[in-house]
Amino acid sequence: MPAPSSPAELYRHGLRLLLDKDIASWVGLWSEHGSMEFPFAPPGWPGRLEGRAAIAAYMRDYPDHIDLHDFPDLRIHETADPATIVAEMRGVGRVVATGSPFDVTYIAVVTVQDGRFASYRDYWNPLSVREPGLDFSAVDTRSAA
Repeated sequence: MPAPSSPAELYRHGLRLLLDKDIASWVGLWSEHGSMEFPFAPPGWPGRLEGRAAIAAYMRDYPDHIDLHDFPDLRIHETADPATIVAEMRGVGRVVATGSPFDVTYIAVVTVQDGRFASYRDYWNPLSVREPGLDFSAVDTRSAA
């Protein structure tokens, strides 16, 4: 696939990689010093990840916890800043540990610089973490992937 030429294209490409469970390639879309924030993270969960290595550590075992099937209802909004988009969507699939359905609503504010994710604020629904098998709070985000 040719390199995505817009923030919206990069974001869509990243979603395809997550559906393919290709976490290494998804992490490769990030700037070395990119940041990922979770403003609604529950207590004990990381609220901010600094740098590609921390993001890789956080996402490394994601497919072992959540089996994503689709991102329905995707809407991408451009902003006054051409490098920033706002994405609305749902992530649906199943929780691997329990087999329970996974259905989480997301709003993300994403900024791209030099063709890579530089900032990603993920306003996901924290009530979804009450499901057994969705505990990412113990992930050591200081180690490299």
